[in-house]
Amino acid sequence: MPDRATACVEVFLACDMAVRKGILIHRVSRQDKEFHFQNWFSKRLDELGIHYDPPARNSYPDFRLVQMAEGYEVKGLAYPGREATYDSNSQVPSGFHNSRTIYYLFGRYPKDPDTDDYPAIDFVICHGDFLNADHTYVHQNKSIKGFGSYGDIMIRDRKMYVAPTPFALTDGTTGQRTLILPKGMSDTRLEPVGELTRVECEKLVVGYSFDLKANVLTPQYIDNPAAGTTHQFVAYRPKGVDGPAVSMRTILPENLSDSSED
Repeated sequence: MPDRATACVEVFLACDMAVRKGILIHRVSRQDKEFHFQNWFSKRLDELGIHYDPPARNSYPDFRLVQMAEGYEVKGLAYPGREATYDSNSQVPSGFHNSRTIYYLFGRYPKDPDTDDYPAIDFVICHGDFLNADHTYVHQNKSIKGFGSYGDIMIRDRKMYVAPTPFALTDGTTGQRTLILPKGMSDTRLEPVGELTRVECEKLVVGYSFDLKANVLTPQYIDNPAAGTTHQFVAYRPKGVDGPAVSMRTILPENLSDSSED
């Protein structure tokens, strides 16, 4: 039965229909490297009559729904290009933030289109818990003073999180439109195409230190009290849409560690 506590199925089906109808992403200018895909997504919300707070730089999630406690973080990925990981400058991914359930939309589009209008190649909408099931961590930027020969330089600890995308974590999502939800959420308009399991790791990073002379970053670990706990998810497509089964990858891509370290 449809879950009326969430809009994610309606949102997913609206995005799927837009792709099937050939509704293109529009780039306002060649300098627009962020908002073109968000604008495409916002039009789907408008079509559904879903009210939301407009996105702004460094806000999280990008779209915060007004009439239900739900939010959508939108990540556009140029293809071919970096697609195994993405950078998050404001929040570590999670399925729950500030009393809202968080969903992530990862959409791929041509890297160097000839025009300012181009298609969405494929996309995945997933519950944030598929990326990270911890709801307890609170992101904060901190700073220390007293650096430099005169002691008047501040060092700001501005964290960037680099997380894997569903395209790296799964097989069967390339070239498809896929919705990944926690097991137990269902809708008669969807067809299950794979069961996905994520397992909590043995160790947790709870801190780090940085040696300014040696330029060495040292993590601090503790045993994970939930080590081995499994989190179950189901991959869906619209009913009647053919495509390959979706499964977890046993070996992640070699470029999973790619990031903008410089």
